[in-house]
Amino acid sequence: MSIIWLPRSSRVRAIKSNHTECVLFDLDGTFADTAQDLHYALNLQLERHGREPVSFQRLRPSVSHGSRAMLQVGFGIDPEHADFSALQKEFLDLYLQNIALQTQPFEGMLELLDDLESQAIRWGIVTNKPARLTDPLMQRLGLQQRASAIISGDTTAYAKPHPEPILQACRESDASPERTLYIGDAQRDIEAGRNAGTRTLIAMFGYLGDTDKPETWQADGQIDHPVQILDWL
Repeated sequence: MSIIWLPRSSRVRAIKSNHTECVLFDLDGTFADTAQDLHYALNLQLERHGREPVSFQRLRPSVSHGSRAMLQVGFGIDPEHADFSALQKEFLDLYLQNIALQTQPFEGMLELLDDLESQAIRWGIVTNKPARLTDPLMQRLGLQQRASAIISGDTTAYAKPHPEPILQACRESDASPERTLYIGDAQRDIEAGRNAGTRTLIAMFGYLGDTDKPETWQADGQIDHPVQILDWL
């Protein structure tokens, strides 16, 4: 397995090997492969409204951008549309009812967590997903009690790319931002990590689309598999 090395951000000072205190993950498309259950929920909703289903390939790149992006794919509407709020609530309710039918941590993630814990390195989740979805999902995965912090999109007054959610996770994990590594698959993830002063990695196995340009996001590096995170500790 190869690692793509990119220039380190001038905002983050170099950290000696094995001095990482905490590893934080975005949830959808980085920590867990949630796309199939979200796809299922959206197509259930489309069927209710007499619309044609969308393909998994079409929806997958939108998953990391949240319900707004997925409703745009399914219904062709944006938040200014009169029906948006009702459709968003219906979609999220359907997803909650089917939240862990097929969702699992990405291949290699559980082994990575075992390795981190064996080194006394804390780990946590920082997502823009609302807590009413994040918490039951982590419970269903059996991982909620192992995480040092689980920060949802409504845990603080801000969501990513604002740095506060990551800073809150660092506080709860008793870790300094400069000794924390944040991994995500969307530009706002990398911006949030950089704004918070952490090192950042792009999860290239996540839900990136054809229009994404991760080489411009100024992350510290890119990974193709969770196990490659070990090379950045």
